[in-house]
Amino acid sequence: MWIGFAFGSALFAGLTAVLAKCGVRQTDSTVATALRTIVVLAFSWVMVFCTGSRGQVGQIPPKTLLFLALSGVSTGASWLCYFRALQLGDVNKVTPIDKSSTALTVLLACLFLGEGLTLPKAAGTAMIAAGTLLMLEKKDAAPQHKGKSWLLYALGSAVFASLTSILGKVGIAGVESNLGTAIRTGVVLLMAWVMVLVTGKGRQLAAVPKGELGFIALSGVATGASWLCYYKALQDGPASVVVPIDKLSILVTVAFSYIAFGEKLTKKSALGLLVLVAGTLTMLLP
Repeated sequence: MWIGFAFGSALFAGLTAVLAKCGVRQTDSTVATALRTIVVLAFSWVMVFCTGSRGQVGQIPPKTLLFLALSGVSTGASWLCYFRALQLGDVNKVTPIDKSSTALTVLLACLFLGEGLTLPKAAGTAMIAAGTLLMLEKKDAAPQHKGKSWLLYALGSAVFASLTSILGKVGIAGVESNLGTAIRTGVVLLMAWVMVLVTGKGRQLAAVPKGELGFIALSGVATGASWLCYYKALQDGPASVVVPIDKLSILVTVAFSYIAFGEKLTKKSALGLLVLVAGTLTMLLP
């Protein structure tokens, strides 16, 4: 079952990237992150009440709460970097870098979670890294790129995403996955709104276009669904396999970015995508 949840996570995560891109055309990325987190939090707690796990809150050990909180902080940092990168660069360029967190996650899972590094995992990780590099080909006709700042934000997103997976794997152990997701989302919400206030962007809330607000809300729903699937899969399956499956969301992202934004892959980028997907599937081998 955890494999099915992992693929569900990939589907919704792919939709999230495209919907979020539509929501940050004029809206500041930090403001958009704070708004969409409200939707994710509401979605998460609805699922908690539906599954009847709200009564377990008082039974969660302090250590588990700590790791859930740290996972939430890492997620918040990853989101802030990711949506800033989306605002500055093409979805087809930002997403592969964000997905490169797979290699780091596999390494951290081996070091801290005791998950063995098999030959298929090692080969798959190398292929994912190679595919990501192939997809980083610069596209000349991209006036929305502002220097290389989008690249730095995308790299930051990948690093924090890796930490999120490892901390989340530890924190979700022994806790109903929907409840764990809801708790860590509360931390993300707090972090996102602190950033809005610290950067003085609260006044921009009233200026968010209604059309973009709708896309931000939809991206929040997609994120909530992705997270619920992801942490259920992470609870039952190894992080070094769940994370690569989740990164297959790039297929959904590339398809919808072409439909919505007309972002086409070059032959080199298409080859990179093929290698990346092949590497991900290789990691599923025993």
